[in-house]
Amino acid sequence: MRHLLARAALAATALGLSWQAQAAGASAATPADAGSVPAASCTTPWPMYQTFLDRFLQADGRVIDPSVPQQHTTSEGQSYGMMFALVANDPVTFDRLWRWSVANLAGGDIASRLPAWQWGLKPDGSWGVLDPNAASDADLWYAYALLEAGRVWKRDDYLRDARSLMTRVAREEVADLPGLGKMLLPGPMGFQRGGPAANAGTPAAAILWRLNPSYMPVPVLRRLAAEDRQGPWAAIASATAKLVIQSSPKGYVPDWVGYTATPSAGADATAGAVVVDPDKGDVGSYDAIRTYLWAGMTPPADPLAGPMLRALSGMTAGTTPSGTPPESARALTGAVQGNGPVGFSAALLPYFTANGQTRLLAAQRDRVQAQFFNPALPPQAMPRYYDYVLGLFGTGWAEQRYRFLTTGNIQLRWENACPRATTR
Repeated sequence: MRHLLARAALAATALGLSWQAQAAGASAATPADAGSVPAASCTTPWPMYQTFLDRFLQADGRVIDPSVPQQHTTSEGQSYGMMFALVANDPVTFDRLWRWSVANLAGGDIASRLPAWQWGLKPDGSWGVLDPNAASDADLWYAYALLEAGRVWKRDDYLRDARSLMTRVAREEVADLPGLGKMLLPGPMGFQRGGPAANAGTPAAAILWRLNPSYMPVPVLRRLAAEDRQGPWAAIASATAKLVIQSSPKGYVPDWVGYTATPSAGADATAGAVVVDPDKGDVGSYDAIRTYLWAGMTPPADPLAGPMLRALSGMTAGTTPSGTPPESARALTGAVQGNGPVGFSAALLPYFTANGQTRLLAAQRDRVQAQFFNPALPPQAMPRYYDYVLGLFGTGWAEQRYRFLTTGNIQLRWENACPRATTR
């Protein structure tokens, strides 16, 4: 615990200085890409990342969420961990995370199958895959992290793995939705209901797709589109913006969205429509918070950035009364409820920065500082796993450790200052 407290104290100082520097240098930002990342020493510490490793990462490269009985690992957590290792210039941890994922979630061969989304303690006491279905958001982040790690660390094997993964995602997790276009399904199985009737002469049944707006960060899709210009990625980015706009009538995006269409017997398919998700309703909470995060980190020059931020304007109003983001919001009515955890505040740092909400930005910064970097907090009061995930994305961006460019490439603070590291 002593080393965690020391790191927390170090982090509090570093976090305050970095935000002061960001505010002082805001006028010098490059409009096209939301500011260039300043050069830094290779030894620049990232205390929150180190705490994440200490609390949630096994030596073999498995990220554990200890808050659930199965002590489970998700493909999402593994892919996020790879992204953080890239930002931290930690190629050894990056490689361990990827090798564990391939061996345990993809059956040892990423070219043959998508990674299973959940691994952990089984009811019989053994350890292994709990759910073999894939999670497409993790698959996108895996591919993105591999592409960028392959570029900055000169690893052709990572580039090959990324391309293999992208091929399978395009084949197994992408559907062409009437009126919306190419869209990423949350996984290869279980997210489409209904369809053409089995018997001739029977009217075709309506098709319902279940979608998750938080699964599709525009900068990630831009990078995949640059790598695979014949793929569906640019179309998915455009469809994502449409989905967010159509599903957020009061400025709040739901966690899950239904999309429905009735097959047409003619040449022209019937246009589809956004509907309330039949399982989760119109609530936006722990999934949806990432949609605001991704929108805030999208470069202002991206043509989808402005429309998405305008569609998501409700979070500004919902946070205003108390200075704390709501835990949940209803997309159809705009009604908000509860106080979100500290990870929500961290996730909204890019969002409030992009919207020029300096007072709300300062409130989130103060809350993050008090809860993530308070050495007096007892262990049971420390932020949980998901808070750290959102915290690393949000504060890493706020500290200018990385930026997304309009091409989708990541601009890393260490990249121009550090020698090229390798795990070989």
